[in-house]
Amino acid sequence: MLRAVRHIRRLIGIARTLARHDALFPLAMLEAPSPVIVLVKLFAGRVQPQPGKRPGQRLAAALHELGPSFIKLGQALSVRADLVGDEMANDLGELRDKLPAFPGAAARSTIAAELGKSMDALFDSFEDNPVAAASIAQVHFAVTAGDEEPGETVAVKVLRPGIEAAFQRDLDLFFWLARLAERAEPKLRRLRPVDVVATLQESVSVEMDLRLEAAAASELAEHFAEDESFHVPAVDWTRTAKRVLTLERVSGIPIGDKDALIEAGHDPKVVGASVIETFLKQALRDGFFHADMHQGNLFIGEDGKLIAVDFGIMGRLDQQTRLFLAEMLMAFLTGDYKRAAEVHFEAGYVPADKSVDAFAQACRSIGEPILDRPVSEISIGRLLAQLFQVTETFAMQTQPQLLLLQKTMVTAEGVARGLDPEINFWSVARPTIEAWMKDNLGPEARLRDAAGEASGLVRRLPGLVARAESAARAIVEDGVKLSPESTRLLENDRSRSVRGWQVAFGLAISLLIVVLLFSD
Repeated sequence: MLRAVRHIRRLIGIARTLARHDALFPLAMLEAPSPVIVLVKLFAGRVQPQPGKRPGQRLAAALHELGPSFIKLGQALSVRADLVGDEMANDLGELRDKLPAFPGAAARSTIAAELGKSMDALFDSFEDNPVAAASIAQVHFAVTAGDEEPGETVAVKVLRPGIEAAFQRDLDLFFWLARLAERAEPKLRRLRPVDVVATLQESVSVEMDLRLEAAAASELAEHFAEDESFHVPAVDWTRTAKRVLTLERVSGIPIGDKDALIEAGHDPKVVGASVIETFLKQALRDGFFHADMHQGNLFIGEDGKLIAVDFGIMGRLDQQTRLFLAEMLMAFLTGDYKRAAEVHFEAGYVPADKSVDAFAQACRSIGEPILDRPVSEISIGRLLAQLFQVTETFAMQTQPQLLLLQKTMVTAEGVARGLDPEINFWSVARPTIEAWMKDNLGPEARLRDAAGEASGLVRRLPGLVARAESAARAIVEDGVKLSPESTRLLENDRSRSVRGWQVAFGLAISLLIVVLLFSD
């Protein structure tokens, strides 16, 4: 009861903020009952008109004022054009979590407490004015303390004081509202609001522990150790803790400064293509990708390398999801809409009782108008937006594991198009997708997978045999007492069990032969 009262009080404050920005319209979009809308407007007070501002701009301003959790919520909504529409999704996509900085003295106090050393022992110099201040943390430049050699220039990220408690309060509210929505409006269950909030919570929990961000940066750097096109700043582990992260300070031209890139001799077309190629390498090749690839987090070094910073939001894709993604994109690329539909059914994203042919027709309605347009108008963002819009017809559930991927795809494309308005996402992506599919879906890949499974079976055989011998001894020594009903069922199933063991044994022998034939 007290929890509900606390949430209701918080909702009243939220409603008033939305009213100040003339942004109460999401209630109508969610088809909230009329009495609820009337009650909210009553508590919200007078709506203040915002002439000249689009609805998405008004909502973004309200979410920004409400703080870190709501900024993250707005960023999540920016990839759900099926919920908010294309225009609003674009407006929310511009939402950046820049907030006023907290005092440098507070940052110094946090660093000393977390690392257990004085600032003088850690740094020769530390700039109190941050170079970047976001909703969760801010970044200061510093020079590490050195005994004899000069210290290294670093970037020190420090969590905001009290940010963990503030986020937890709002996440509790989001879960409460999501559960209410699922109970009150069954058709919203397809959108899986509770799972969406859970995904947001998981992402935020990682951002709140800067040791995990350090590990993410280290892992991403490892994946690109042999790739000269992409650079990740090195981690200073001795100056990193839960609320403090210290990275190599990198220098480069902000990727959004096109004029400066040209002046420095970089070709914007090449840089734009590099953004898309790097993203696809991360998503398809590694299954681990930087999920916040906006212009503020990307730079170009003197050598032309793409440099990334801020690894608080990362995404992971398992092998099956990557296979789905590659096949789906390739099917749209080649105009094979039947295959595009089949991939969705095979992945279990569309219920089996729906028509594959009808879904293929819907895919055609999405792909044909896009692929026939000039290259400057071919957009992965538009394809995803239209795909979302047909999902309700086929009861396709929201896939939380794909939300970060969808957001990053749209963001990467936007960055690339800012550098080269004529860039064709499909033309740049196709070689990478085709190469990955050949390596992972071709005959050699299937044989390799079969051999791997067989090898795994062979490694497990000694343990299986040992357990079987142990069970056999127990039966011989102690006997097995079965009820009459169990005996009857075993008699009925004995012939089927024998055939099942024959099939299983034959499969195991076949896989073993494959291993022996193809092992060196």
